[in-house]
Amino acid sequence: MGIPERKEREKEARREEILNAAQRVFFQKGVAVSTMDDIAQAAELSKGTLYLYYHSKEELYLAAANRGMDIMAHMFQDASATTDDPIMQIFRVGDAYYRFFREQRDFFRMFYFYESPEFHAGVSQGMLDQCRQQDQKVWAVVTAPIKRAIDEGLLHPELDPLEVGIMLWSNANGFLRLLDRNESYWKDAMGVDLLQTLRKSSALLLEAMMTEKAQQKYAGMILYKDSPVTEEEKE
Repeated sequence: MGIPERKEREKEARREEILNAAQRVFFQKGVAVSTMDDIAQAAELSKGTLYLYYHSKEELYLAAANRGMDIMAHMFQDASATTDDPIMQIFRVGDAYYRFFREQRDFFRMFYFYESPEFHAGVSQGMLDQCRQQDQKVWAVVTAPIKRAIDEGLLHPELDPLEVGIMLWSNANGFLRLLDRNESYWKDAMGVDLLQTLRKSSALLLEAMMTEKAQQKYAGMILYKDSPVTEEEKE
């Protein structure tokens, strides 16, 4: 290996070290109170060194959040691969989002800021491009079974796959954020199982988009009774 290649490898390793340290800080303190000084201390580097690799705290935050997006994309891909039925693939991706929420809660919470356009101000164009690529990767997995369901006459032909994905995602995201903020209140004080309510809501949304052919094929199907989410995964 030549000197340029070795230097590039060392540079990439340093970049990953900084990102690992930043991720630990963000998970522990959140973005609002975390500082570049905190990250420099965690990485055992000077703050000036950090700026050689990342333009700002916000850029580091987006880089760390992109790791979460990659994990989520792979979980969606794995879930979709469990069946050839496009309708069930849509369900499985929804289940995978719930599992991501349970297993990767810190990353899920990072997305609160990741989605804010204001948060992207001052971030380099290269990082913004990475974010867009990662976002497109996730949406490609989400919309693939929806498109298949439309093409196979299971969902109404005038529907747009991305619009359907956004509707289902927005519905799920709202419930998951309620679960994140105060699950015990809804369950213990109000007697509402938000997970089951989410699944019923998703089923009703999808049923409303189904053609008569699909409604006959999936007649009587209750989404929350046909789920790979186990009791252990709920805990």
